[in-house]
Amino acid sequence: MRRPVKRPQYVGLSEMRLTIQQDTLTPELFLKLYRSVGWDAPGIDQVRVALANSTATFTACAEPEPEPVGMVRLIGDGGMSFYIKDFAVVPSMQSQGVGAALLAALKRYVRSLIEPGWAVSLELISSQDAVGFYERHGFEPRPNDWDGPGMFTMIRA
Repeated sequence: MRRPVKRPQYVGLSEMRLTIQQDTLTPELFLKLYRSVGWDAPGIDQVRVALANSTATFTACAEPEPEPVGMVRLIGDGGMSFYIKDFAVVPSMQSQGVGAALLAALKRYVRSLIEPGWAVSLELISSQDAVGFYERHGFEPRPNDWDGPGMFTMIRA
């Protein structure tokens, strides 16, 4: 006889109230969300500088959860190019619509900054596990027929 598989219990979007806040992300909350997905975090002073120089930040709150459950940071020049950085949703809330809501808020914000008729690039470096998520939201992988791969290096002092 086959036993049913026990799956984690998630609060579905229909059972929670999801709100997105803009520019309320603190360095302490940033570090908590950053570490929640297993990333090695920078120091709090470095985070403070990064947040102060961001174009915008977005934080997802999902009542009845007591703490925010996701974040994304936007950097850009306001005219031609924007970059998505530090997009994190706590593991227990992934695949629950939190990331999609954060991305929708970010895209609305970018549209509000640009003049009618303008087109701007919205870029990111995806983790391997998130490629499908970004493709479902209109992002194209690199390399492709006209672009090479994205490039990356770390500079240390």
